[in-house]
Amino acid sequence: MTQDRGLLLVLSGPSGVGKGTVCAALRPRMKELVYSVSATTRAPRAGEIDGVNYFFKTKDEFRAMIENDELLEWAEYVGNFYGTPRQFVEDTLASGRDVILEIEVQGALQVKEKFPEGIFIFLAPPDLKELRSRITGRGTETEESIRNRMMVARAEIELMDHYNYVIVNDEVDKACDRIQAVITAEHLKKERQIAKYRDWIKEVF
Repeated sequence: MTQDRGLLLVLSGPSGVGKGTVCAALRPRMKELVYSVSATTRAPRAGEIDGVNYFFKTKDEFRAMIENDELLEWAEYVGNFYGTPRQFVEDTLASGRDVILEIEVQGALQVKEKFPEGIFIFLAPPDLKELRSRITGRGTETEESIRNRMMVARAEIELMDHYNYVIVNDEVDKACDRIQAVITAEHLKKERQIAKYRDWIKEVF
């Protein structure tokens, strides 16, 4: 039977909603899920391995990737570039494995333009008061920074309509349960099953 193509899952949401925490909790639950490796122009930190933590690129190499449309999304942050290489994602999906991207909302919208068949999951806070509490709880933000982040979060929540699913991160374990349920449901969609059995029938008959 023909190898099933993997799913591209894009998890995003406002800063402070807990994307990294949820993804970290998913890892031991779904060991077969592949986490996309980003490209960056920043220097490797101690212990980081090229191709494992990041694909480390020079700025000229990164600009060439942009010009050649080799990135699903990219952004510049504090003088360095970050982005999602298309080839890594395509090769992993072709092997039948699911890939998850944990990225910001603007990056997710870039991916949707280039990869509309992806599964887009918006991770939402229970409410804005709770989101503010989580950002404040980091202890690293000034009051002005918190206000700015909250303004951006409100604007990002307005973009929820661009996603396939909305999962409220009220408790990390429950959020993981819901993401796993989404993945299971997507694999069982009739379009994927019909295509699989049509291939099987062709091979048998």
